Amino acid sequence: MIKFLDLKLINKGFEAEFKKGFKDFLNSGHYILGEQVSSFENEFSSYCGTDYCVGVSNGLDAIRLILEAYKTLGKLSEGDEILVPANTYIASVLAISNAGLKPILVEPNPNVHNIDITKIEGALSTKTKAVLGVHLYGQLYDVEGLERICKEHNLLLIEDAAQAHGARFIDERMAGNLSDIAAFSFYPTKNLGALGDAGAITTNNKDLADTIFKLRNYGRVSTYKNDLKGYNCRLDELQASFLRKKLKVLDAYNSKRREIARNYIDNLDNTNVLSPNVRDMNQHVFYLFVIRSKHRNALQEYLLANGVETLIHYPIAVHKQRAYKEFENRKLPVAEQLQGEVLSLPLYPGLRKEDVSKIVTLINSF
Repeated sequence: MIKFLDLKLINKGFEAEFKKGFKDFLNSGHYILGEQVSSFENEFSSYCGTDYCVGVSNGLDAIRLILEAYKTLGKLSEGDEILVPANTYIASVLAISNAGLKPILVEPNPNVHNIDITKIEGALSTKTKAVLGVHLYGQLYDVEGLERICKEHNLLLIEDAAQAHGARFIDERMAGNLSDIAAFSFYPTKNLGALGDAGAITTNNKDLADTIFKLRNYGRVSTYKNDLKGYNCRLDELQASFLRKKLKVLDAYNSKRREIARNYIDNLDNTNVLSPNVRDMNQHVFYLFVIRSKHRNALQEYLLANGVETLIHYPIAVHKQRAYKEFENRKLPVAEQLQGEVLSLPLYPGLRKEDVSKIVTLINSF
């Protein structure tokens, strides 16, 4: 069986470093917000090219803390509307709702799956205050287009970079430094994945960073002194240690992902299957390699029967979830079409060339 993702294989190469990291962590006697977290924050902000990085508990909390910080600073208020792509993972939308704000679902561009900037102006209202742009599957959204629209309409631009660690724009800015502020997830499956839940926020805005540093830790400014009604959303010290070790090879691992993706793109040849549309390989880190087919379910069953595991990201669109039944009458035909056609193929560092060749041969003969 060719696994969709083999985390055990990926992390095996770090085993000795992880064990040493755990021993150092255990012997430090400092288990919350210690040297590992602060060092990772410095290293990740340097990697992204930002002035600040705040380590937090996960990607959902990262977006939530960004929105709460904007509320604290008077840039957002309860009930304000935030535009978000309709085909994103539900966490992007949950963060908006959980912060007392209103998500407005915008159709994706069917060619690249990111938010369709031509649909943004039609979704604006007097209550619209921000756009949460998502680099879905690891490909950057239309950076210049979204920046222009947000500037024209005086909107905050927030990045959901949870799937795009290391993606680079043409002017050499990295994901995490393409907006006012960005959220990352380090869920174990991600290009930069922890061994548990973890996340981060990057920004060049000192006021935002200072506010989020407080909010993530009960609103504290010092021991037993709390300026804000905060949360417990801290990055774990041990996970920070693991992430520091994996950050060193992130670019090399992304290069391997691009190599596998290029192999797929160059060799897939089936009129029933659409390969992903990639604007620029440097702007895509292939967290997922997502094809489309009107015969998706049959293709998935065929591949599984022949020893290839695939996944669907995401089989139920946000507006079709019971959690968001208030959106059930929304007409979002593009998001719904993608929901019924997308299929994610195996792609990760360590996937063998012969496995990729087998997958390509199977799809071409489908």
